[in-house]
Amino acid sequence: MGASEIRRVFVSADNPWQTLSSREVYKNKWLSVREDQVIRPDGQEGIYGVVELPYSVGIVALDAEGRIALVEQWRYTQSRVSVEIPVGSSQAGDADPLDAARRELLEETGFVAADWLALGSIDNGIGATTDVAHQFLARNLSYQGAVNDPEESIAVRWAPVEEAADAVRTGKITESSSVVAILKTTEYLAGNDRWVPK
Repeated sequence: MGASEIRRVFVSADNPWQTLSSREVYKNKWLSVREDQVIRPDGQEGIYGVVELPYSVGIVALDAEGRIALVEQWRYTQSRVSVEIPVGSSQAGDADPLDAARRELLEETGFVAADWLALGSIDNGIGATTDVAHQFLARNLSYQGAVNDPEESIAVRWAPVEEAADAVRTGKITESSSVVAILKTTEYLAGNDRWVPK
């Protein structure tokens, strides 16, 4: 979508919103912000802002000792250090979410994985963004050497699965993709695979 205004009308029997027009108000290499002129479900005119993001990925990298790779990094938006699994946005060269996950795991930890299991996806910030986060469990790891992103300063540490799950339960790990993927992995390893897509 370009900077010029794009006019469209969208009405659906299931959709109580009517979009009258859309315009891009900001764009950089990571995201764009769209402002829509709308008719709200109450029939009144208004605006709706949408942050358009590429899909993202989160990876639970599990080593042979049953430990998860946790990434510690400063998060500018929250002005604090965050403990997470390797997570990141997809890029133009990524063929699909699994391809993006392989790249992100290598960039943030230096590891590649021979075995991958899709853990499903979540909608991040569904009221304001288009980001869909895909989670994976990666096993049978081998170290290749990190390919560091110059915009990131990352420390990697390894924690037993239950310790990571406790960090989620006690609020030490709060990043949404990490929370979901760690809890799904805990369930899966306990023999409950109903949370894992077939």
